[in-house]
Amino acid sequence: MHRRHLLNIASVTTLALAGVSGSAMAQNYPTKLIRLQVPFAPGGTTDIVARVISEPLAKALGQTVIVENKAGGGGIVGAMETVRATPDGYLLGVATVSTTATNPAINTKITYNPLTDFTPIINIAATPNIIAVHPSFPARNYQEFIAELKKNPGKYSYASSGTGGIGHLQTELFKNLTKTFVTHIPYRGAGPALNDTVAGQVLIIFDNLPSALPFIQQKRLIPIVVAAPQRLAALPDVPTFKEVGLEPVNRMAYYGILGPKALPKEVVDKVNAGVRKALEDPAVRKRIEDTGAIVVANTPEQFTAQIKAEFEVYKKVVVDSKLTLE
Repeated sequence: MHRRHLLNIASVTTLALAGVSGSAMAQNYPTKLIRLQVPFAPGGTTDIVARVISEPLAKALGQTVIVENKAGGGGIVGAMETVRATPDGYLLGVATVSTTATNPAINTKITYNPLTDFTPIINIAATPNIIAVHPSFPARNYQEFIAELKKNPGKYSYASSGTGGIGHLQTELFKNLTKTFVTHIPYRGAGPALNDTVAGQVLIIFDNLPSALPFIQQKRLIPIVVAAPQRLAALPDVPTFKEVGLEPVNRMAYYGILGPKALPKEVVDKVNAGVRKALEDPAVRKRIEDTGAIVVANTPEQFTAQIKAEFEVYKKVVVDSKLTLE
């Protein structure tokens, strides 16, 4: 009995010391390289935003931050890496609407809960989304685009960053509202989807503006309609979805940083402060804004609420529109 009592005391002491050790580690964070995981292939907006922020974030935190691409499943593969990571802040993920809202809303096979399995840290930026077409597509504006789709149901295909991603779900909602039919061609990220659209392999893409804008400016893609609060200075002749009577599709994308659940508050606060400090640099802000994105830099609590609101919106879209992956 006496021996068991001593063992219990030893166990409690060990757990207490482990807690102190974990707390001390969080307070000293970071002491080594940090991996920032992008759940898509290189070249898309998620990748662009991550690479813009990684260097100034490293400077703010005093440790190297490397960007890793873990593509697959419309962002699911990379998101699962973040979910499974040790909650110590050395593997963080880039959060997108695809990984935290649209994919979990439509894909019943996803094993993580976007509202409970992550620790949101900060929303870096929000970006408009855009439907654009290859120059060979027989339309130059929204009215011509809709007329062509209605005249030729099933003739055209559209590229997206992956099944269940924001491009996929927003296009399916668009199709449902406009009573048009276009075949979905999913890719392992916006970069490969863009490449094939620019090459004319697929003629339509629903993409985030930052990755599509350079091709639009080079006249290699034609902008049709944009999801944004108002018309964009960079594309003054392109209407918003709200203007053309499709307000449910008029939603911007977010790009933030999150970690696995149970990430210590000290780590969350340090990364949040590091990103905010990085975004104080006018040159860094300009690099993000030049892509067509809007700098957000909110609190962990605000980003948590944003993810919840977006997930609930797309869950309702899936239910109301009876959307499935089949």
